[in-house]
Amino acid sequence: MFTVYIIYSTSADRYYIGFTGDSMEFRLKKHLASHKGYTGKFKDWKIAYTEKYIEKQAAMKREKEIKCWKSRTMIEKLIGSTE
Repeated sequence: MFTVYIIYSTSADRYYIGFTGDSMEFRLKKHLASHKGYTGKFKDWKIAYTEKYIEKQAAMKREKEIKCWKSRTMIEKLIGSTE
């Protein structure tokens, strides 16, 4: 099982889009850990949205689709559609 996810940092006021084959709890811990990547700069990431996929290729395709939007409005509309 694979998960496409969107996390949000209040301090950065930014969304981050990714996908993982790990559990979301494990993946979020990696984002919150100190590391040199973008998400390592902020320590307040929260899960804002998830979608589950059986196939890795489908998850990768969906992640790329969302990233290509480059639109905060569309991302927030997607997140709002599940509330």
